[in-house]
Amino acid sequence: MINKKILEYSESHTTKEPELLKKLYRETNLKVIMPRMLSGHSQGVLLKLFSWMIRPKYILEIGTYTGYSAICLAEGLTDEGELITIEKNPEVEDIARRYFSESGQSEKIDFRIGNAKKIIPDLNLIFDIVFIDADKENYLNYYNLTIDKLRKGGIIIADNTLWEAKVLQTPNQNDKETIGIQKFNDFVQADKRVENILLPIRDGLTIIRKL
Repeated sequence: MINKKILEYSESHTTKEPELLKKLYRETNLKVIMPRMLSGHSQGVLLKLFSWMIRPKYILEIGTYTGYSAICLAEGLTDEGELITIEKNPEVEDIARRYFSESGQSEKIDFRIGNAKKIIPDLNLIFDIVFIDADKENYLNYYNLTIDKLRKGGIIIADNTLWEAKVLQTPNQNDKETIGIQKFNDFVQADKRVENILLPIRDGLTIIRKL
């Protein structure tokens, strides 16, 4: 766990959070279950920087939640670019769509409610960035579904890959989320098609580049 004062210093020396995202953060905490699922300030800036560095034409996001990370990622899209974001929980749709509209990014964001495992196979696009931040037991499934839809040199970003340090423990057999993250981490580490780094940022952020 990062020292609280170090974390505060780090955030105070990070580009300030836009007012719209502050508003979205507050509303999510007030109205939505498990607000800790939100990407938040520091991670949002990091996602935005990755997107601006790559200048993607196509981004796939698995796990929209209330739309914070999608707004950050969409900023770096090319003029003709598109972000497809998939969310299984229809209860967050109204909030996400409202903030997509307020951000001015709604025309570039294709928001789909449904099962990502069923939607992804029908996407006939080659992506520059894939962001995985959904149900942890399916991380490896999402990876396998998207790796062939990722261009050479493209990146996959996976959130929560330290999973509150539970990855260091032997999980209960019923703890499908921890088991899912462990399997994902081990598979990626052994995958010769990629190079990767697991950054100890927040709850762990894995960056994977397709070779």
